[in-house]
Amino acid sequence: MVKLCLVLLIISLVATATWANRVASPKHKTNLIHLQFYFHDRVTGNDITAVRVVSSPLKNSATFFGNITISDDPLTEGPDPNSKLVGRAQGLYASVGRDTLCLFNAYSFYMTNGIYNGSSFNVFGRNPTPNKVREVSIVGGTGAFRGARGFAILNTYYVSATIAVVGYNVTISLD
Repeated sequence: MVKLCLVLLIISLVATATWANRVASPKHKTNLIHLQFYFHDRVTGNDITAVRVVSSPLKNSATFFGNITISDDPLTEGPDPNSKLVGRAQGLYASVGRDTLCLFNAYSFYMTNGIYNGSSFNVFGRNPTPNKVREVSIVGGTGAFRGARGFAILNTYYVSATIAVVGYNVTISLD
């Protein structure tokens, strides 16, 4: 009886180890998703989408070092704010550059239209806004973007005292 239990235990351990090995090293290709849309951040005017919640104690900072802003910004198909809405960028950005303007972004990009409706992915990282083109990372997601990782190339389309419009070219890798 003891020998039978030992044999069953060994068989069970071998079967579990084989299953764990297959899960740990799947044999499928990575799926890539490419998205392109425009981000609209309006800080003044009638339809404000971004609100400063922390003001820097450094009143004369040219880089706004220390400011923190919460936003719920529309994502559209084109650069025109009236173009088709495809999602929302909900999160925050902080001015982290002491000597040069640089933001730190932490956003969930929530899709509200199309095949990715209801899914979201997270944008996270350093955003040196004076650079016309820059890159931020994609770190996780939900729904169709579950397990997302990747990057977004940001291209400033238009900036004024009222609004910033930024093109996002997103590459998401799913395992």
